[in-house]
Formats: sequence, structure tokens, C-alpha cells
Amino acid sequence: MFSSPAPYKNQHYAELKKHCIQTKTLFEDPEFPATNSSLFYSRPPPGVVQWKRPKDIHNSPHLFVEGISSHDLNQGVVGNCWFVAACSCLALKPHLWQKVIPDWKEQEWDSEHPEKYAGIFHFCFWIFGEWVDVVVDDRLPTINGELIYCHSKQNNEFWSALLEKAYAKLSGCYESLEGGNTGDAVVDFSGAVSEAIDLKKEEFYKDQNKQDTFFEDILKVWDRGGIISCSVRAEKHEIELKMGNGLVKGHAYSVTAVKKVRLGHGLLAFFKNETIPLIRMRNPWGKTEWNGAWSDSSEEWSKVGDTERGKLDITVEDDGEFWMSFSDWCKFFTDADICRLMNTSLISINKTWNEVVHFGSWTKHGDPLLNRCGGCANHKHTFLQNPQYLFDVTKESDEVLISLQQRDMKIHRRYGQGENLTIGFSILRVELNRKYRLHEILTQKCLHTSTYINARTVFMRSILPQGRYVVVPTTFLPGILGDYMLRLFTDVDSGCRELVKHKPAVKCWTPMVGYPQAVTHVYVQGAEIEQSADQDGKDPYVIISCEGQKVTSTVKKDTLTPEFETGAIFYRKKVRKPITVEVWSSRFGRDTFLGQVVLSGLPTDNSDPQRLQLKKSGLQMADDMPGNISLRIVTANQLTAI
Repeated sequence: MFSSPAPYKNQHYAELKKHCIQTKTLFEDPEFPATNSSLFYSRPPPGVVQWKRPKDIHNSPHLFVEGISSHDLNQGVVGNCWFVAACSCLALKPHLWQKVIPDWKEQEWDSEHPEKYAGIFHFCFWIFGEWVDVVVDDRLPTINGELIYCHSKQNNEFWSALLEKAYAKLSGCYESLEGGNTGDAVVDFSGAVSEAIDLKKEEFYKDQNKQDTFFEDILKVWDRGGIISCSVRAEKHEIELKMGNGLVKGHAYSVTAVKKVRLGHGLLAFFKNETIPLIRMRNPWGKTEWNGAWSDSSEEWSKVGDTERGKLDITVEDDGEFWMSFSDWCKFFTDADICRLMNTSLISINKTWNEVVHFGSWTKHGDPLLNRCGGCANHKHTFLQNPQYLFDVTKESDEVLISLQQRDMKIHRRYGQGENLTIGFSILRVELNRKYRLHEILTQKCLHTSTYINARTVFMRSILPQGRYVVVPTTFLPGILGDYMLRLFTDVDSGCRELVKHKPAVKCWTPMVGYPQAVTHVYVQGAEIEQSADQDGKDPYVIISCEGQKVTSTVKKDTLTPEFETGAIFYRKKVRKPITVEVWSSRFGRDTFLGQVVLSGLPTDNSDPQRLQLKKSGLQMADDMPGNISLRIVTANQLTAI
């Protein structure tokens, strides 16, 4: 997941620092100057701003004071609690923050060698699929000698303020950090995959089984190094309004622990083995906490033994960190961002994923065949003009994770823009031998459609049966332009690739072998096999054949009524030649032919698909094979100008 970072604005940290040391000057960043343009574009800070270096704020500045901690950070005057919450999460993950703050020991102030200090720092962020190294100087905005944005509890610790400055540089200015999404910042710190959960809509607290399943998923994400944050949705006039239970509306909280806490005292607690799911959070303000059940001094803690309480590091003070029951968390918070660190290592004892990444754009073109901004599936005439990506599920079933991310738009806010596009995607099941773009929705099934939302990332998890699929990333409306990154995760290699060709290519020998005259789609949707006395027809599969090509379905285990949902597409040179559908059984490790049906006289226009109910009268069977087989077949022809 981590590679050599690209220098942002072509600023090379080592070269710039070396030059400053040689010339005995402190670095001044020309790309993010100590001026109002770096602070705001519409609303200035509340006071006279002076840019000061850390040594002008405290006589003993440090990058870290007694290490890095989620308790270090406090929010400033800009409304970027989402970013501060992400920093709190980052502080809990040494393997992540040491990537975001590279060379952290070398970047620390050295009191024994002050001549090595050059007033320059650098930080790494994962931006749109690439690690980027951002250089900043150490001039920080203050009012009355105090930092006005993100700052540490220790007034001589500056890692959070400098990290925020680097992120503000990426976003254009500090004001561009007003309002954002914690999950987006976590992704920028890690390359994780972010999933937004609507807790209000899901209502987990009303369904114990659903809640238990959700907790196990959350716990698994946490135990595997994932990062979780949450918030309480608010109307514009309610932002940062304190509720009666102590939670703050429109405010981002970082989750700092997820645990099953053992109840009871002494040996009884171990023998009884009764647990309760709890979750711990931190308010970026560094104060103001939940005051309900399992809050710092609530009576519920009397149910927990001293040893267990000691492990939980409970502090009875208003430090902004508090515990809640998982049920209350689901009930009183409305939104959560679950950021998974996807393990793609080839050698690992934990769950690993196969990842495929594609970068693309929604673009306009005068030729409909080359247009790539057709809008969502509501726009039937243009939907399939969007980019299309084909992938295979080769296992009997597989969990597929898809993340669609657009470019971050905050840098455009100063120009009156910067709003995210409304994006999403659809997954269609297609023929097993498809390798060209879809042009019409005939018998393909749109299995899943993601939420369409103006978020930076749209994510979906699906359990898909074995087969071939196409994912179509789109904007909600047609004609909208933009860039995107599509990430697809499966248990085994999916062979995910973009479909770019529309039809078979004309080659030098094509006139000799013949040009395709028509495209034929055949779908076998299911079958009913009558079991005979001397023939076992369980474990059936079908083979669809045409002009020397064939497509074989998966074996449907231990059934006489299989649902195949098997499709094939043929580019036919000899339209009058039949298509054959054979039924076979793979029982007891041997393949047995059960029968076949020959499809001929297919329509040659763009009429609706024909549904043929084929029973014994329409079935050619071996003489020694009694019994009936009923196949449900859908066929459709589409004339093409090939």
C-alpha cells in the first residue's frame, strides 16, 4: 500500500532543507506563503493574525512531547473537527502515523545541534491512489500569541499544527478545511477503504440480531487495524449544539476502542463469562462527554471488576474521552465511517484481499459510442455509454468490495466551486463469455446498485455467486464530467479489466472466414429434471454451443431443479446454423449426457426476447434416456453492422 511518495508542487524536502542549512536561512514556502491567501478566501479569522515559528511561541518546541497520543489534539477556530478526529485516530496507529510523518526522529528539534534546524517539515498523504510528499515551513498562524487552528494540549508540541498546515496546503487554504468528512481524511492518511454507515436508517438498536452482527463486523475491522469515526447529524443551525446527553450535533468523534467487556467480579467473572459490547470515543474539543450509561462515573461501572476496569484505562475527568454501550452508540449517533485497511500482502496470517485499481474519467464525445458520461440507470438510452469494467467471481460465491472515489474538490472552494459530484455504480451479471462492451440491456440482470450521493467515496459490499459481471461507474445525471478511481477487492484474482472494444475486430483473414452477421444472446435460466429409475440427473450443468464455441455453466450440486442463470453471447457468421443447449450431470465424479435442445429459426430483428418453454416434445434425447427435462431459455438477437 505504501510506495515512494511523489513531491507535491515538485518540492523536494531533502534538497530544500540542505539548501537552507548551507545558507543558514529558515525555509519560507513560496507555494503556501504566510499571507491571508493561505488562511481564507471569504471569512477571515476572528482577530489580527500573526505568523509565528514554534520557537517564537515556546522556548522549547518539540514535534512530540512524551510520544504521540489521541489526547494530544484540540480543535481550533476553524470547523474542522472531522480532520482533528481523523488525527486522533491516526495517533492510535503507529504503523500509519510513521508513514504520514516520515523521518519523524530526524524532523524533531535537536537542542544539541540547533544549526541543523531549517524551519522545514514534510508529511505524506495518500491522494487519489498515490502517496504525495507535502513540504511546509514552520510559520503558524496565531492570535494574541496562541495557535488559532489545531493544537496540542502541551503548548510546546507542534506535530498536529504542522500536519494540519500541510493538509491545508493540499486543500488551498485553512478555510477550505471548514466542513468535511472524517473518513476522507483517514483515507488520505492511510489508503484505507471507507464505508459510510447510516446508523439512523439502519436502526440497529431495534434489532438485536442485526446489532450483534454489526458489532462483530465493527470489532473485526478494529482488531485488524481499521479506523472508525462517528457523528450526530445536524441541521445548519444545530451544528455544534450540545444535546442533553452530552453529545454534540454536527460534530465528528474518533473511536478509540471497541471491546467486549467482561462483567462480574473475581473468579465469578471468568466462570460466568458474561460480556457487554462497549465502544469508546473522543471529542476533538478535548472536553464535553456523553453523560448516559457507561459514562465516566456512571453506576454501570460497578458491574465490572477492578482488573477489567484497569485494562480499560478509565479516567473520571472531562478529557473528552468516554465509553458507551454499543446499543446506545447505534441509537444516538446517526452516521459512522468504517475505514478498512485492506491487507493485500501475498504472505499474511490474516485475511488478504486481491485488489484491482482503475483510474478513469466521465467524458463527453460527439459519437455516442465514444461518450463516457451517460448518467445512472434511470437514463436508459445513455446509461451504457458509461465506462464498463468486467470481472469474474471464480469461487462458488465471493464477497466483493467496490469503492468508487472521485477527486477531492476542496481546493476549488475559493473559486465558488468544490462540491462533490453525485456518483454511484451498478453491477450487472453478464454472459460467461462476454468480452465486448454492453450496448443494450437485454437479459442481463442489474443485481446491485449503490447509493448515489455527493460524497467523495461510494462503497458497497456484495456476496456474488460464481459468474461474470460488469460494474458501471456513473454520475447521477448524464453529461457530468469528472475523474474517478475504482477499487475492487475479491478473495481471489477477479481479472478485472475495462471493456473498451465494441465488437470483434476486422482482421486480414476475416473475408476468408466470414464476417459476423448478428449477435445472439442465449440465457438458460433454470431447469426441471424428472428423475428416472435408471438415471440420476442430480448435479446438472449445461453447455451452450454455437459455431465451434461453447460456454459451460457451473455444476448445481444435489438438485433436480437447478437455477443456472447462465448466459452466452455469440457473434454469428452463419445465422442459419443452430445453437445447441446440452444438459449434463456430473454425478459421482463422471459426466453423463442427459439431453439437448437445438435452437434454430431465432429472430433476426430487435424484437423482445423470446421465452421458450421446452419439454420432451422439443428435446432431442438419447434413446436410452427416459424422462423429461424442462428448460427455461431466453434468446434474443440483435442485428449489427459489423
